[in-house]
Amino acid sequence: MTNLATTQTRIQELRQILLDRRSQIEGDVRTRIRDGRTERTEEVLDDGATSDAALQNGIDFAVIQLKAETLARIDAALARLDAGTYGDCFDCGDEISDKRLRALPFAVRCTTCEEKREQQTRARQLAESQARLSLFVPM
Repeated sequence: MTNLATTQTRIQELRQILLDRRSQIEGDVRTRIRDGRTERTEEVLDDGATSDAALQNGIDFAVIQLKAETLARIDAALARLDAGTYGDCFDCGDEISDKRLRALPFAVRCTTCEEKREQQTRARQLAESQARLSLFVPM
C-alpha cells in the first residue's frame, strides 16, 4: 500500500512539474507576442535599423517556435501520464530516472538510450559531412 501511495505522490509531483513548466512557457510566449506587437513602430528606419529589426523578429519567432514545440512535448508527456506510460523509455522500456524526469519532465528516453541516440546522430552527421566534402576532393 505504501508503494502505491508513493507512486501516486510521485505522479502528482511530476504532473505538477509539467503543468508549472507549461504555465511558465505559455506566459513567456504571451509576453513575447505582446512585446513584439508594442515594439512595432511607425517611424521610418534606415537600412541598418530595418535589418536589425528583421533579425530580431526572426530570433523572436524562432524562440516562440521552440517554446511551442516544448509545449507540444509537455502535452504529450501529460497524455502519457494519463495513459500510465509516462516515465518509460521509448527505446528500451526501462523506467526513466526520477532525477532525469525532474530535470527534463518531457523526456522520452532514459539517459543511456538518449546518449546512444545522440552518438548515432553525430556519427550520421559526420558521415554526411564527409560525403559532402568528398565531392570537392580532386580525383
